[in-house]
Amino acid sequence: MHLPMDLWVVVPAYDEERSIGATLRRLAEQTDTGFSLVVVDNGSTDDTARIVKEFAAESAPFDVRIVHEPEKGTGAASDTGVRHAISAGATHIARTDADCLPHRDWIAAVRRAFGEGLELVSGPLLPRTDEFPLKFWERRLLPAVIDLAALFGRFRPGNQDPAYLGPYVMMPGCNLAITADLYERAGGFPRTRIEEVHEDRALVNRVRYVTDAYGLRKDVVMYGSVRRLRAFGLVKTLGWYADHRYMPDVVDIR
Repeated sequence: MHLPMDLWVVVPAYDEERSIGATLRRLAEQTDTGFSLVVVDNGSTDDTARIVKEFAAESAPFDVRIVHEPEKGTGAASDTGVRHAISAGATHIARTDADCLPHRDWIAAVRRAFGEGLELVSGPLLPRTDEFPLKFWERRLLPAVIDLAALFGRFRPGNQDPAYLGPYVMMPGCNLAITADLYERAGGFPRTRIEEVHEDRALVNRVRYVTDAYGLRKDVVMYGSVRRLRAFGLVKTLGWYADHRYMPDVVDIR
């Protein structure tokens, strides 16, 4: 017998006034809107917070909260959001980013995965097609870059430890869902900046120490921005995901 699921979605956001509106609208268009939303304003200097507040007041079909995290970093902001949700009663938390569009069945698919007994779940990350006209190579290369990063991760020394209870699985932070119980048992996202640590990989490895109940599901689909690939180029993007072997002067691509 499964206990009732109190599902929350966490969206960290920093200066995302141009993107977050589309993300919010896609969340409102979910086939399953039985969740609560917390947006973590990570010290934005633009109209990100105003856009979220207007969405909450005018068109949100679910409860929307906005919390502020002055400590800069995707890890810090994500951890603040998840812990806020848990303190408000969340039993399960999904995370995406403010430049991403969840498939309209994303929430329903996440709920199905939890119903199958998974405690941590992710799925495909595909390129957005609405952001700006995609070139053929961009449309094809974002999935290829992700696949290469996943392959590298399987052999990366930092992902090897006899104490791990299951294999390494790449789970992008923008398409990830976890139970509140596992989040607390594993220690959660490290409170870091993205240029310091890929917080999603760190969370996966923390989880691997305490359970093997994690996995990928093909129907948990997210559409991500290609702005980093466009700004960095293919080789440098691969270097970025491979332990920050490429580190640009400006990390925040807007």
